[in-house]
Amino acid sequence: MATPTFDQLLEAGCHFGHLKRKWNPAMAPYIFMERNGIHIIDLYKTQAKLNEAANILRGMAKSGKKVLFVATKKQAKQVIADLASSIGMPYVIERWPGGMLTNFPTIRKAVRKMTTIDKMTKDGTFDNLSKRERLQITRQRAKLEKTLGSIADLNRLPSALFVVDVLKERIAVAEANRLGIPVFAMVDTNSDPTTVDYVIPANDDASKSIELVAGALVAAMAEGLEERKAEKLDSNEAEGEAAPAAPRRERRRVRRNEAHAEEAADAPAADAAAETEAAE
Repeated sequence: MATPTFDQLLEAGCHFGHLKRKWNPAMAPYIFMERNGIHIIDLYKTQAKLNEAANILRGMAKSGKKVLFVATKKQAKQVIADLASSIGMPYVIERWPGGMLTNFPTIRKAVRKMTTIDKMTKDGTFDNLSKRERLQITRQRAKLEKTLGSIADLNRLPSALFVVDVLKERIAVAEANRLGIPVFAMVDTNSDPTTVDYVIPANDDASKSIELVAGALVAAMAEGLEERKAEKLDSNEAEGEAAPAAPRRERRRVRRNEAHAEEAADAPAADAAAETEAAE
């Protein structure tokens, strides 16, 4: 796993913060300097924090855990959708549905509603409805698909969140904090890093910056998934090699039983011979 170099971070514009008057003082440890009224982020700290987050997410992916990607701002939407889809992780790029984490069972009901509509379409029930009812159901299905389609396979609460812009996604972060779900996030100089478990100080407004940081994390998770696949393959092969050993053990057990049976059969004859010798 290769963490982006300092030059790559610089070229992507990860170092550009917000205007000094918009800064959050809690971000002071991650600010390198101020230039022309704009705060400059310390990219060495960005690199270190990104490396730390990548290692943890790699371990999560290796153990089969799900990470929910959240980015509803225009410049991050498509980037996050493509990256999360590439490793089969759920994502939210439209409006965050309030209570998605804290009221997860209700969200699951909405997802099941999509499945029910799909079944109606396949089994012919849909064709028996009036034109108006079909139109209403079709619109409902499209609306659900837009907001929840990307989390249709999320059957339980995610093990972690990756967020682009904690200020914009504050509701998602608040819900995760309330449930104790760890949050990984790109945090700009105008945001509060204390609400995030794993802070990655970086420009969260430029699409190049978002793509570089999120891409590094996704690459690390892809490695974890590959390791998980390789381990499963090795364990299956080991089981396959161990399988022939069972019949061999069974044959040995049968031979031992036969030997014991022969010894038991010979015992009365040996006792009779001993008694005859004693009588003589």
